[in-house]
Amino acid sequence: MQLRVGCEFGYEATGDVPAILMVAPHPGARHAIVRERWESNPPIVGQEYADLYANRARRLVLPEGETTLRYDATVELSDDPDAVAPMARQLPIEALPPEIIFYTLASRYCLSDALSAVAWKLFGATEPGWARVQAVCDWIHQNITYGLHSTPLTTSADIYVAGGGMCRDFAHLAVTFCRALGIPARYVFGYMPDISLTPPYPTMDFHAWFEVYLADGDDGRWWTFDARFNRPLIGRIPIGIGRDAVDVPMVTTYGPAMFKRMTVWCDEGASADE
Repeated sequence: MQLRVGCEFGYEATGDVPAILMVAPHPGARHAIVRERWESNPPIVGQEYADLYANRARRLVLPEGETTLRYDATVELSDDPDAVAPMARQLPIEALPPEIIFYTLASRYCLSDALSAVAWKLFGATEPGWARVQAVCDWIHQNITYGLHSTPLTTSADIYVAGGGMCRDFAHLAVTFCRALGIPARYVFGYMPDISLTPPYPTMDFHAWFEVYLADGDDGRWWTFDARFNRPLIGRIPIGIGRDAVDVPMVTTYGPAMFKRMTVWCDEGASADE
């Protein structure tokens, strides 16, 4: 199937302000970009680069005054739901590839060291592997209230205490519990359509979920989980992958630029100009 994805941001700067955008789909193997277009008003020349996690980032300079930044793309991907492998097993730490061990450590928003005792108390009796990750998702889905306001400084420990948060907070807490249990986990945000959801649909926005590294057969791989919806969904298109949200901000500005507005879209079908 094809999805039209994209977003538009409005900013007002008091001078020239360097900025970095991360809104283009990650160059993964599960989707293909049919076409994409960057636009800005006033016109701005941007430069794309790949960061440490292979995320696509675009740097530019916002001029003084108001600026509109727009990204629009058509992406082709499978209409299959997230893969499920109940027999996937947890690898012991000593058997993990060296580059994967990085995702067992605490990070700015995912305080697995602080919540280690909680994680083992809640999930220590569960079967290691897929069942343990699913138990983490089940607990968060049942015990953390969606929609509770959080801030850019809110950590997974804050969410556990408050008992609520937004989709990124659900992902952060799940990543935290998994890492505390010795399961490599990483944060993902991206586009997700309403295809698998029941109306009435909320206003379209970016969505956050997480991935864990488990072995299916002889090889380990990353598997998608979503503590917010807690079931396989159709149409996920990752944008940013990292330790937590600090690695994958949608927009980073280096100076006095005021955020004014944001619009996100992710719909079935090609873009209007195709």
